[in-house]
Amino acid sequence: PTFILSQTKYWNSNTMTDATNTAPIKWAQRSDALYVTIALPDVKDETINLTDKELRFKGKSGDKDYEVNIEFFKPVNSKESKYNVLPRSVQMHIVKAEEEDAEFWPRLLKDKLLEKNQVQIDWDRYVDEDDEEEEGGFDMSNMEGGMSMGGMGGPGGMDMASLMQQMGGAGGGMPGMGGGGPGGMDMEALMKQMGDMGGGGMGAPGDDDDDDDDDDDDDDDDLPDLE
Repeated sequence: PTFILSQTKYWNSNTMTDATNTAPIKWAQRSDALYVTIALPDVKDETINLTDKELRFKGKSGDKDYEVNIEFFKPVNSKESKYNVLPRSVQMHIVKAEEEDAEFWPRLLKDKLLEKNQVQIDWDRYVDEDDEEEEGGFDMSNMEGGMSMGGMGGPGGMDMASLMQQMGGAGGGMPGMGGGGPGGMDMEALMKQMGDMGGGGMGAPGDDDDDDDDDDDDDDDDLPDLE
């Protein structure tokens, strides 16, 4: 009977493990920042929540669900941090909270045992503390096009409420957004304007004169014949 109970417990443990797996983590640091990599390929349906103390991640890779739940060794600055979902991994540049007397941490996590079981050194980005001045900061090329991590939540790490608040604060709100959606938001108009802001609707400096000339020509072509 004892052997059967042990088998049952082992089977249940496997079932839980198959349901949600712990994602592998690699990290490197500089005196002012961390570079954390969740080493999973082709991540989708990701949810990333970074606070000044913790990182929470959930996502799919292949046909499996993964998660990360860690508490940092010291506080970080979540608002200044960012991440990018790449084909072979999820990479994060996390800014340390200490603006003065920045220093290297002895480890990434507050929990030393958890660090030993879950975290590895990213030797490709590793720099010894004594060599930091000579080696310089992180290569940030993989962060191009990445998402800000401040106050994020939900699928893809995007907090729509915070996004709308930031957009409203940047320009006093967007024109033409009355009616249509929750809180009077016209999502179709919003997406059109966001697309225009992405480059399609904004000409490069110095193009305005040419556009004006073209408009004048078009106006002449549209004039009706004089009777």
